[in-house]
Amino acid sequence: MKRYVSVLLAAGAILATVGTADAQTAGDWVLGNYKGSGYWFAGVIEKVQGDTITVRYDDNERETTNLSKVRPYDWMIGTKVECNFKGAGEWYKGTITSLAGEKVGIAYDDGDKETTKTGRCRTK
Repeated sequence: MKRYVSVLLAAGAILATVGTADAQTAGDWVLGNYKGSGYWFAGVIEKVQGDTITVRYDDNERETTNLSKVRPYDWMIGTKVECNFKGAGEWYKGTITSLAGEKVGIAYDDGDKETTKTGRCRTK
């Protein structure tokens, strides 16, 4: 019986985290689907009013959107991303190798490496 209760408590904890975008508050890092582009960009919630939020993306763009259009920031070492290599306008696939605030180390699939800002990266 004790084991059954433990399993139920663990399942409840997992289910409680589903839909955590509803619990986002000002100052939280998020990933936003900027203008419905299909790509997720890193940003910080500036303002929350009911289901409407304003996100300041790490490239300094701003967007006011529905809370359902963001998800919790989940980039970590090993995350596959696309980044704008050296800010030249071309997006290349790579993997995050280091994170320090808005600085991110990228190992590109073609062998190049760079340290850039999260505002130059996105995920699908």
